[in-house]
Amino acid sequence: MITLLETIMTKQEAKVRLEKLKKLINKYRYERLVLDKPIVEESVEDSLKKELFDLEQEWPDLVTADSPTQRIGGKPLDKFTKFTHPERMLSFNDSFDEEDMQVWQKRLERLDPSATKNGFYGELKIDGLAIELVYEKGLLKIGATRGDGLIGEEVTQNLKTVEAIPLSLDDTKRPVPDILVVRGEVFISHREFKRINQEQEKNGGAVYANPRNLAAGSIRQLDPVITASRRMDSYAYSVITDVGQTTHEEEHDILKDWGFKTNPHNKYLKDLKEVQNFRDHWEKEREKLDYEIDGVVIITNENRMFKKLGVVGKAPRAAVAYKFSPRESTTKVEDIMVSVGRTGTLTPIAMLEPVNIGGTTVSRATLHNEDEIRRLDVRIGDTVVVGRAGDVIPDIKKSLTELRTGKEKVFHFPRTCPVCGEAVKRVEGEAAYKCTNQQCPAIKREAIYHFVSKSALDVDGVGPKIIDQLMDAGLLKDTADLYTLKKEDLLNLERFAEKSAENTIAAIQSKKKVSLDRFIYALGIPHVGSETAVDLARKFGSLEKISSASLEELLAIKDIGQVVAKSIFEWFQDKHHQKLLAKFKEVGLQVLKQESTQKSSNLKGLTFVFTGTMENLSRERAEELVREHGGDTSSSVSRATSYVVAGSEAGSKLDKAQKLGVKVLDEKGFLDMVS
Repeated sequence: MITLLETIMTKQEAKVRLEKLKKLINKYRYERLVLDKPIVEESVEDSLKKELFDLEQEWPDLVTADSPTQRIGGKPLDKFTKFTHPERMLSFNDSFDEEDMQVWQKRLERLDPSATKNGFYGELKIDGLAIELVYEKGLLKIGATRGDGLIGEEVTQNLKTVEAIPLSLDDTKRPVPDILVVRGEVFISHREFKRINQEQEKNGGAVYANPRNLAAGSIRQLDPVITASRRMDSYAYSVITDVGQTTHEEEHDILKDWGFKTNPHNKYLKDLKEVQNFRDHWEKEREKLDYEIDGVVIITNENRMFKKLGVVGKAPRAAVAYKFSPRESTTKVEDIMVSVGRTGTLTPIAMLEPVNIGGTTVSRATLHNEDEIRRLDVRIGDTVVVGRAGDVIPDIKKSLTELRTGKEKVFHFPRTCPVCGEAVKRVEGEAAYKCTNQQCPAIKREAIYHFVSKSALDVDGVGPKIIDQLMDAGLLKDTADLYTLKKEDLLNLERFAEKSAENTIAAIQSKKKVSLDRFIYALGIPHVGSETAVDLARKFGSLEKISSASLEELLAIKDIGQVVAKSIFEWFQDKHHQKLLAKFKEVGLQVLKQESTQKSSNLKGLTFVFTGTMENLSRERAEELVREHGGDTSSSVSRATSYVVAGSEAGSKLDKAQKLGVKVLDEKGFLDMVS
């Protein structure tokens, strides 16, 4: 086969071929990156680029600055030169809630009553690095960082490696001025961030903390080859040169026509109600994006008005960054209380000055145990950093000891149970203290809460408030007593009428036949979660066999280690628990033998973790589906996890999956896999 370069080609023919190749490669790039509608496979582009490269090797004097082959061009630099921006690159003031936005609008309308009559333009606020691009006669001449807004660093060679930034502009749809200044953002996607960190780990290097820091470091590499290896992305968002644009919305259309990649999620918003909906939508949907955003930017759409309203300090009056609710914030510890859980474990809880975190008002945070209080050095009265992400319970990340006044109080962990007054004992090998009194009212109360909860027996309409009433009235001493209740017992209690009493008794009696796995989980055996309960039910098939299992038999089950096996064995050997199980029999509770529900082996060998809220499935049903098809579920993400299924408001489990490179599915993808 004869290649193009093996044929006789004149310089003029080579020049014509080079121009055609560049034009076609740029067309394909535009369709793929700007319109997001690729018309050929990337391998086709790669093939054309290879031909272009070979031709340029043959005719080096025909190489031009706008050639796609020049994206990784130039030798490593000794240092960056300074670049003075033609116009100052401004930063934005922040808004955090609807009230802030209303105050902002009123401030603008005091300056000019028609300030917002033509609406706003909303953009996703990408957590990347702001850049400025200067084009001369349609060719990229200079690329610079923001710097201090007046002076940045010229990083042209590095920005040329970013494929989303055009090296030459398309003038077929509208003319390009001789000198053009454009601004935008460069960033690293979650996918690339994960890939880079995996390579770092593989090569024994340090992993990067977050995509923004990596993006900033990548743009400031003296060797463009290193920048190119990071596969950065970019969106353009502003035309600084006057080309007749009248609105900010129009600027985005102009940028797209010239071949710039613009964010498809940015949009015109007619009023503050639409602004709020735009912001709230992306706060919920941000995890579905492949890049980090920390809010939205809201700009008055009319350019004339934007300029008229002017600048205060380093920020334009007519634009704000409307931030999402923080995932971390600072507040004060007003007190530290201790709660007693269903297994008797004492957990210190920080009572906080209420603060909004992640869209929720937080007034309590767990301090986990005595060791954690010492590690954090948290005192009553301290200012602390509190974090909350997705479905994770708020906890204290740090105590700001520098802000202490001397009035803060050291918290002393109790040595007796705060509920029953009996002694507490530290569990060997753990950081936890437990109440030694198995008849402690707090333990019994929490155990009943757990027994009727949605994830256990799911007794409809019977929650903590009703259980509190029943216990306070002396009608409940343990979980088995639930089945002895009569309608007449409830009619003597506050807020119970004939119908509500009947419904409550019916709900309890409907759970007289329960599956083995749910019953085991409902018992509240320490260290036994829903997955372990399923494993036990599958292995032994009946309650009798589980209760008589030896320690060796329990240890033989996959994923059950020494601590869990010992906990199960000791629970069933305990005389109080044996009496409770006998009482369940007396009141007529039937624990069904575990029948195999497996329908297929489609998911055999796969482990799934669920996070967030799904539209059509409860988490319990989703986990049942996995088991029905031979798979396993887990409550935590690790390298052994096969898939993380992420619903809306997915939290730290999704973050960990992305960090570890675990595959992530949405609800539809999971259902497709199951079916």
